[in-house]
Amino acid sequence: MTSTFKAGLIQTNVSNEMAENVAFVRAEARRARDGGADFIMTPENTGLIGANRAETLQKAETEEAHAMLAAARAGARETGAWFLLGSIHVRVPGEEQIRNRSYLIDAAGGIVASYDKIHMFDVQLAGGESYRESSTFRPGEKAVLAETPWGVLGMTICYDLRFPYLYRDLAHAGATMLAIPSSFTVPTGKAHWHTLMRARAIETGCFVFAPAQVGTHKGSNRKTYGHSIVVAPWGEVLADAGGEKAGFVVAEVDLGKVAEARKMVPSLTHDRKYGAPELHKPAIAKAAE
Repeated sequence: MTSTFKAGLIQTNVSNEMAENVAFVRAEARRARDGGADFIMTPENTGLIGANRAETLQKAETEEAHAMLAAARAGARETGAWFLLGSIHVRVPGEEQIRNRSYLIDAAGGIVASYDKIHMFDVQLAGGESYRESSTFRPGEKAVLAETPWGVLGMTICYDLRFPYLYRDLAHAGATMLAIPSSFTVPTGKAHWHTLMRARAIETGCFVFAPAQVGTHKGSNRKTYGHSIVVAPWGEVLADAGGEKAGFVVAEVDLGKVAEARKMVPSLTHDRKYGAPELHKPAIAKAAE
């Protein structure tokens, strides 16, 4: 197992038409491979972003029939690179809700692992922007680790980022790399994106790979933040695709940096059990009761 490779993150501005998005991803994957990428990754919602819940449900495909999954597997075979298909909308027969599912694909086009997004983005932002993923997607129930030729990858998706215990659990279980394919909103991205990505890398001593959607999306008018990013275990940003346009970035990765960071600050070995928090009140409050 070699510890060095080049990660290629594709930043997309998907529409609500699968064929357009497939063509773009195929072309950018070839360009990223030509740029030296050994491991190519795409964002959350790589297949499409629907105009509404009805269109999202209507255009979801089964795993066997999914055009974007087939394209990613073919792209891996053609380029000889590993792929992380950040997420696509997958219909499971017999289920009313669909899955927001990520796939790890080897260089022969084989599916190594898949992960269903656990945490649903149900929010009401100050500017009136609102989302309720739980009305469309069935949450996943299992954390996922997978072996690659370079190290162990922990698979997550977007809003999972805000639940740090998931990443600590993945690191304790052996992850040296964390995938966080995303479709961040512009307000939350401006406020939190870089801070959260660096925090997850620093607190776990892992590399973080976060390919992202960017721009205003045709068919839905949804706006996403972009800034596909690679973060090293010490918190350095190794690549950032910016927030203006689709494309790709390539970053050199040395997994030897994981051991270096964890040796300097071995917080993963310092966990201690503690009791549940107990609320203490001042004496005057107790007397009033």
